[in-house]
Amino acid sequence: MIALIQRVSFASITVSGEIIGRIDIGVLALIAVQPKDNDESVERLLRRLLAYRMFNDAQGRMNLSLSATGGGLLLVPQFTLAADTSQGNRPSFSCAATPTLAKPLFETLCARAAQWHPLTAAGRFGADMKVASINDGPVTFWLETAYH
Repeated sequence: MIALIQRVSFASITVSGEIIGRIDIGVLALIAVQPKDNDESVERLLRRLLAYRMFNDAQGRMNLSLSATGGGLLLVPQFTLAADTSQGNRPSFSCAATPTLAKPLFETLCARAAQWHPLTAAGRFGADMKVASINDGPVTFWLETAYH
C-alpha cells in the first residue's frame, strides 16, 4: 500500500455537495492499494500512519506522532498514486490494484483506523470527491508498506 501523508491544520472531503469527512489538525492520507497488498499491508500501513513522527514537540522537532497528539486522520482512496509514470505522457495504472481488491482493503483500513484512532474520517471509494486541505509546514511524506 502507498500513503501520501500531509500534516494539515484542516482537511475535508465533499461528495455531491455534502461534506462526508472533515478533520482539523491532523493527517490527510491519500491511499493507494497495489495488487500484492493484503490484510498484513493494511495493518502495517495503519501502524505507520499512527506512529509516524511528523508533529513538532516543545523544541520544534518532529518527534510526535498522530497517536501522541490526538489529531484527526482523514483517509482518501486515491488509486492514481500507484500509477507508473516512468515513460511517456500518459500514466499506466497496471501497478494499482483492481477495485475488487482495493475497495475491501481500503474499507478494512478505515474500519481498523476508526477502532484504533477515534478521530478518523474517510472518503468514499469510487466517488468523485473534492478534497480541501491546508497543509501545515508544508510537511508531506510518502509511505509504502512494501516495494512491488
